[in-house]
Amino acid sequence: MDRQQWGTRAGFILAAVGSAVGLGNIWRFPYVAYENGGGAFLIPYLFALLTAGIPILIMEFTMGHKYRGSAPLTFFRLGGKKSEWIGWWGLSVAFIISTYYAVIIAWSMRYTIFSFNQAWGEDPEAFLFSEFLKLDVAPGETGGMVWGILIPLIIVWGLALGILFKGVKKGIEMANRIFIPTLVVLFLIIVVRAVTLPGAATGLNAFFEPNFDLITDPTIWVAAYGHIFFSLSIAFAIMITYSSYLSKKSDITNNAFITGFANSGFELLAGIGVFAALGFMATQMNVPVADVADAGVGLAFAVFPQIINQFPGMNGLFGVLFFLSLTLAGLSSLISITETYVAGISEKFGTSRSKAVVFGGGLAAIISTLFATQGGLFFLDAVDYFINQFGVAALGLVEVIMVIWILRKADGLRSHANLTSDIKLGGWWKFCLVFITPIVLGYMMFGLLKQNILQEFATDTGNYEGYTTTFVLFGGVAVAGAALILGILLSLTKWNKKHASFNEEDKKVG
Repeated sequence: MDRQQWGTRAGFILAAVGSAVGLGNIWRFPYVAYENGGGAFLIPYLFALLTAGIPILIMEFTMGHKYRGSAPLTFFRLGGKKSEWIGWWGLSVAFIISTYYAVIIAWSMRYTIFSFNQAWGEDPEAFLFSEFLKLDVAPGETGGMVWGILIPLIIVWGLALGILFKGVKKGIEMANRIFIPTLVVLFLIIVVRAVTLPGAATGLNAFFEPNFDLITDPTIWVAAYGHIFFSLSIAFAIMITYSSYLSKKSDITNNAFITGFANSGFELLAGIGVFAALGFMATQMNVPVADVADAGVGLAFAVFPQIINQFPGMNGLFGVLFFLSLTLAGLSSLISITETYVAGISEKFGTSRSKAVVFGGGLAAIISTLFATQGGLFFLDAVDYFINQFGVAALGLVEVIMVIWILRKADGLRSHANLTSDIKLGGWWKFCLVFITPIVLGYMMFGLLKQNILQEFATDTGNYEGYTTTFVLFGGVAVAGAALILGILLSLTKWNKKHASFNEEDKKVG
């Protein structure tokens, strides 16, 4: 059976890096490192990368490469109906993430335009919440549509779905050949400019100064594993899908190491640029870096516009470079996320790629308009928190237990990877997946359940971000639960005959 393939190995690596390098690299990693020991955090971070991030990446690359299918088809061929539901669960999680991720890209696109004349004014935080997001409704209420967000959102989906229509080689690969080199060049310019600002050294010192006293704190290690897990786009179908388009003689292990270290390299670059800029802002305001350091939406759309306002020159150029970088990083990730369910729908139901793009991508685009309403930020915040904590983390734990412990596929996957890889997998890879990863993920899940269910749901004021229990349950928990239920239901449907069969010859290399 003919299957789409990447044109070159570089094309696959750029696409995989493009998926891994997203908004979180720029607005999440610097702050996570800063609040968890600064330079000392790099020790558990590197350890987590080598004992969980890359081992799982190798596992998923090998699964996709060996079984030649989307995540549901790969899990079906791996263990039949008893494991197929995990692939659909991953697709459901990816689908939900794509609906709100596209909206954040739309914000970045709009802020790229705002940057030309610093349209956010002297108070970027008030502008963000009042004038741009028009956030004047209570959590759980939608309010009216915000046209300043909806229009760029339509453009974002138009770009993403247009690229997906073109297919793997002519669409996804070509787009990432443009997006990723451009993103790296833009961010290098940002970093060079940021480190030459007055006070940059103060910010870099805050970022890199090691606090070794925290190394013995288990929460720091959990934070490192958690960040690596979310950063590499593992455990929600993306890397399995992308690796299924590799040629049969591709070097799996090398590709995983290159992808993992390229992602971490960009994160370190982002940390340097972000904290150099924060050091400049702290110096201008004559306050400690801790008073201006932030993460997420606040860092990107409130703190950075304030930094841009205080620039000694070429304010608009710096702003355009920064928000254009966010836009490109977001688009490359959105394309990969959407490709997972486009491939899954096409293979399960035997539809053409074009129809799968229209149905899957179109449905996601329609649902995403919820986050373009006046109350959209509240919905986005709740869904993002619970789908990441109880979708991606739980999914990764279940995936590793199913593949390694229940189906006992570690040796078979290792043998397959070693057939084409220069770096041969030994006992360390299996040991990491059998023991280290399940223990760490299990500990993470226990902590999250304890924090969010046993403690926070006890009162209406103890919930995540102080939201009411009703909103948290329906706006967050129910969405994460729906992803699992939808995954199970989809796994009960029959496969299109063209994809249901899989000869042992198809598994062989070359």
